[in-house]
Amino acid sequence: MRGIQRLVCIAAIALVSLPTFAKDKPAGSDKSSNLKFNVVKDDNNKPVRNASVILHLVSKDGKQTKGGFQLKTDNEGNTETDGIPYGLIRIQVLAPGFQTFGDDYTISQPETEINVRLKRPSDQMSVYGKPPSKPPDAPAATAPATPPSAPKPN
Repeated sequence: MRGIQRLVCIAAIALVSLPTFAKDKPAGSDKSSNLKFNVVKDDNNKPVRNASVILHLVSKDGKQTKGGFQLKTDNEGNTETDGIPYGLIRIQVLAPGFQTFGDDYTISQPETEINVRLKRPSDQMSVYGKPPSKPPDAPAATAPATPPSAPKPN
C-alpha cells in the first residue's frame, strides 16, 4: 500500500513540474499558411476541373519528405488548404490531357496564392537524337498508256 502511495506522489510531482522542464518552441516555428490554387489551361485561360494538386514538404537538404497529400480542383479550377507550415514545399499538378506541372515554392506568408498554367503535351523528346526522317515521297510510277504487246511468235 505504501508503495502505491509513493508512486502516485511521484507521478503527481512529475505532472506538476513537467511544464517547468519543457522547452519552448523556437520563435516562428508554429507559423502556417493558407494556400489557394488556381489551375487553368495555358492556351485559353479556361479552368481545369478535377486536376490533382499534390503537396510535399521539402527538407532543408532539398529532399522530399515522406507523406504529403492531394487536393482536387473544383469546376472553376480552384482548391485550397490551410495549416501548411512555412518553408519549402513541392507542388505537382496532374490532369488528363496535360503535361505534369511541378515546382518548389517557399511559403513565408499567412496567405499564399499559386496560379498554375497547364500546357498540352508537345512532341516527345529523345536523348538519342532526332528520329529517322521519312524519305521523300518517290514519284508515283505511271502506267504506260498502252498495254505492253505480247511477244510475237516466230
